[in-house]
Amino acid sequence: MTFETLHFQFSFSILHFPFSIFNYTTFASIILFAIKYHKMPLPYQQNLPVNLLAACFNKTSATYKHYWFLSILQAVETGNFKIAKRDLFAGMIANAWYTINYFHVSFGKQDKLQRAIEAIKITEAITIDEKKDRIVSILTHTSNRESISHLDYFNTQVPHWFLSPWFPKHQEETDSQQKSRIYSESKLIERKSLYSLYEDEIVINPDWRDYLTNNIRLLKDFCYWNLVMYLQAKNPNVPDIPNKLIKPAVRGSLTKQRKEYWDIVFNELGIINCIYTGKQLFKENYAVEHFIPYNFVSHDLIWNLIPADKSFNSTKSDKLPSLEKYFNPFFDLQQTAIQIVKDKNPKNKLLEDYLSIFSDLDGLSGLLTQFTKEKFRERIQPLITIAANNGFEFLV
Repeated sequence: MTFETLHFQFSFSILHFPFSIFNYTTFASIILFAIKYHKMPLPYQQNLPVNLLAACFNKTSATYKHYWFLSILQAVETGNFKIAKRDLFAGMIANAWYTINYFHVSFGKQDKLQRAIEAIKITEAITIDEKKDRIVSILTHTSNRESISHLDYFNTQVPHWFLSPWFPKHQEETDSQQKSRIYSESKLIERKSLYSLYEDEIVINPDWRDYLTNNIRLLKDFCYWNLVMYLQAKNPNVPDIPNKLIKPAVRGSLTKQRKEYWDIVFNELGIINCIYTGKQLFKENYAVEHFIPYNFVSHDLIWNLIPADKSFNSTKSDKLPSLEKYFNPFFDLQQTAIQIVKDKNPKNKLLEDYLSIFSDLDGLSGLLTQFTKEKFRERIQPLITIAANNGFEFLV
């Protein structure tokens, strides 16, 4: 199973699995159980200690190893087997950039990669949606001492400890002694470690080069698989972690939700007042807006979409709405829309989106009676709280 398959299956599950908001933790537990007991194996190759490469991810207390290995694979993918450490550290930052800055996924309190990204974003004035190649270029050429210090930190933690399965600690050996031994013995080709360690670079072991090149996609999948397991454990209530690891090439269009749902409501009502600005909206001039930011929920389900003032929608960005101020008009608009769409087009497929948040419904027949203000708020409130705890700011 490739990461693309995993990515799709998790996406499909999060969109169609009939859960209430309080079942996010349960759903995450199901994911972790599946990953833990159906571990993704690495391709076997005779005379190569593939088991030691797999062992690199057996015990992880931070994301360093995942992003270090991913950066190595990306370098190998370009035919580079002699790789500057600084290039790899910059790759680690760039690969984790979108997950941290856009989706606000937590890497854990002790993870210095997250701290480095948050600091570098300010010192280098890099936007949250900057392209990965551009981030790498900025960091490999920066002369900013603070940024360099953040990159150099990873040299004290990652390159040698990643190889510890090949060079386990000897009895009574100190960490410093083990580190020195790893640097020395990694240069011995016969030890078959993944790479040789030098002060400013690593060199991929010739015995591993064909294996890495021929299995590059599966190895990336393996790395992401383990990263999903780690991050889901750190973010048990955050939905859809797999969809938050890679920046999508293009965000999905909301044309269907507009034409097949909210236009129907406008045809009936004529005018809808924006719940944020009070401005009158017309069918010809409105934006479809995520009440809870897309950056958190990572889906376009209709229960989280409403028409909004175009100018406001562009400035709201990923801010959270105050439920005290906005929930009542949000609910009223959603309830009105359900009534109109069920009346005008009772087989409308977008109505099925509500089943993902009201898991106790057997079908759409009971939607109107079960869609109450109290029940809807019970589903929305935990999401707002979790998002706020993960760094999303409120509208002011």
